[in-house]
Amino acid sequence: MNIESLAPLAVLVLGWAFVSGALQRQEITGPFVFVTAGALLANDAWGPFPIAVETASVHALAEIALALVLFSDAVRIDLRGLRRHAALPARLLLVGLPVTMALGFGAALLLLSDLPWELALLVAAALAPTDAALSSQVVGDKRVPGRLRVALNVESGLNDGMATPVVALAIALAATVLGLGTVERAGIGGALLELGLGLAVGGGFGLIGAWGVTVSSRRGWADADALRIATFATGVGAFTLATAAGGNAFIAAFVGGLVFGLVADRAQCDDQNLSALSELGGELMTLVVWFLFGAALIPLVIEYASLAIVGYALLSLTVVRIVPVVLSMPGSGLPWRDVLFLGWFGPRGLASVVFALLTVESLGESEAVSVAVATIATTVACSVVLHGLTAGPAAARYGMEDDMVVRGRPSRLG
Repeated sequence: MNIESLAPLAVLVLGWAFVSGALQRQEITGPFVFVTAGALLANDAWGPFPIAVETASVHALAEIALALVLFSDAVRIDLRGLRRHAALPARLLLVGLPVTMALGFGAALLLLSDLPWELALLVAAALAPTDAALSSQVVGDKRVPGRLRVALNVESGLNDGMATPVVALAIALAATVLGLGTVERAGIGGALLELGLGLAVGGGFGLIGAWGVTVSSRRGWADADALRIATFATGVGAFTLATAAGGNAFIAAFVGGLVFGLVADRAQCDDQNLSALSELGGELMTLVVWFLFGAALIPLVIEYASLAIVGYALLSLTVVRIVPVVLSMPGSGLPWRDVLFLGWFGPRGLASVVFALLTVESLGESEAVSVAVATIATTVACSVVLHGLTAGPAAARYGMEDDMVVRGRPSRLG
């Protein structure tokens, strides 16, 4: 991918910036626009502006984009207030996530019967995490009850990191089956070490960044723009240092954001919008990744389209997601409407794209690997469309019902 090939992407970003609000009011999201544009304009099979997509470079770009999204979303969470709502994300992560992987694995064995079980496990693990970026339309909508928005935000921030060791194990097992290598026997201890390093590096770097920003701001050592750069650097630093240390970089980015939001002056963060640069950087890079996803993986989706793959994608977005959420909620006190809302809004996006690219980078492009990657990409593409179309109406439904309650409430004065 060279500089000249970025010209249509730059024009697309400019056009999207001009009309994004109008399109979103019609339930046309940025990911949908950029995936479609990438597939139509930039694929090397029929696109008028083909881009030679290198898997390794796109993988790195997608990882950094996901890290910035996780960090900026975490900064906005009030960690002190989170204690009141911690039970819901804990249920989703500790009960819902393992059950999702188990159901996804079973469905892959049933529907994708030609795949070795190692690749079926890879597909299930890669599609288990939800996406913070695709959830943003719901998470940022004040009509949706706060405890549901917090649950979705925290879940999407942590579940990709929790799924990473399973994905790595599945890739190692698949490499052995395909004759590409042998399993590294790190086991549970290695996975726990990776998670622990991610927590430690993210928490430590987030603490240092928040302390420096707070002290510098209070003493007038830096202006607001420089402090936004410092916040951005904290997110990037947590991710890159965790990567260098062998820790889970996504956990580091999210935990770094949580600690930053906790330690930094909350009023100051809100007034000066310190996370603005991280949010904008993450959003821009995410749109670029969606464009490259459309260019590189949508042709694969079309090439390997089958009833089995499409059926698995739809099953993954519905039964495989909703049933674990329902099973994790007994005793939570949530009404069925809220439980089903949480079950439906588990979009698959950047994390699954990262895992798909990692699969291609690690295992090559054999027939079995291509089917597995096409299944992941098909599920993500369906999620972009279905969750994008339903996010606004579902949030509006909450607003209408709340308005009906307010208007139907007996007056204290009458």
